[in-house]
Amino acid sequence: MTRTIATETLTLEAFLELPETKPDREYINGEIIQKPMPKGKHSWLQLMLANCINESAKERKIACAVPELRCTFGSRSLVPDIAVFSWSRIPFDADGEIPNDFFLCPDWTIEILSPEQSPSRVIDNIGYCLESECRLGWLLDPVDRSALVLRSQQQPKVFSGDDRLPMLEELDLELTSDRIFSWLKF
Repeated sequence: MTRTIATETLTLEAFLELPETKPDREYINGEIIQKPMPKGKHSWLQLMLANCINESAKERKIACAVPELRCTFGSRSLVPDIAVFSWSRIPFDADGEIPNDFFLCPDWTIEILSPEQSPSRVIDNIGYCLESECRLGWLLDPVDRSALVLRSQQQPKVFSGDDRLPMLEELDLELTSDRIFSWLKF
């Protein structure tokens, strides 16, 4: 189960000064929430999906998918399972390298539901991203093999089977729930 860690009105700035932990912690509405430790299915889907996105988009400098990247923006510091950034929004440092700290919202946030996670808390984080600059959110559910897709100003929609999942428009990638969850079989 996701754990809320008691704090005495810790500010976002004070939270960012704390050492990183495994599993990751997020800062939401003044509370520190510890994410559950990823397990086999979660970790494998995360790896395969991030690799699939990067194989399609990174070399052509369209987008980049990064697993477990802390994204701090507004009043929250979140760690999406996969954060996807359009190339033009990646804040490269002076050496042209990816920075350690991302103080912006991803263009696409992907969460993979763990059995001990609260779906409503995860959906709230995706919604928070969509209220910022995020254009697309996915919540993948390995139990029922579905993807809840959220977009700004639109009703959430559940996709399953061979329904093509919505993508960022600049990506030339066709994914379905069936394809994503087929990666669980070796």
